[in-house]
Amino acid sequence: MEDIALLVLGILISIMGIVNCTGNISTIHSYNRRNVKEEDIPHYGKAIGIGSLIIGLALIVAYILKLTTNLPTEPIILPAFIVAILVMLYGQIKYNKGLF
Repeated sequence: MEDIALLVLGILISIMGIVNCTGNISTIHSYNRRNVKEEDIPHYGKAIGIGSLIIGLALIVAYILKLTTNLPTEPIILPAFIVAILVMLYGQIKYNKGLF
């Protein structure tokens, strides 16, 4: 029960990822979406949303793994975070023309 924060955080980040994938980028900081063109908003939202969804699902899987086994969760969380950050950086650089 002590790892419930892992599950709650995973669910919240997954929901934000789904919202972003639908094209609603209002959950992303304004300075991160400042230079995104109107026609690129769906693509940008999808890239950021997929990255968020990967992180959220990794946290949920880590919670389930901690709940059911004694296996370490780092081998799941760390690669997922790396892939998610790369996907988000791709979307940020391609559609926002830079990191900020």
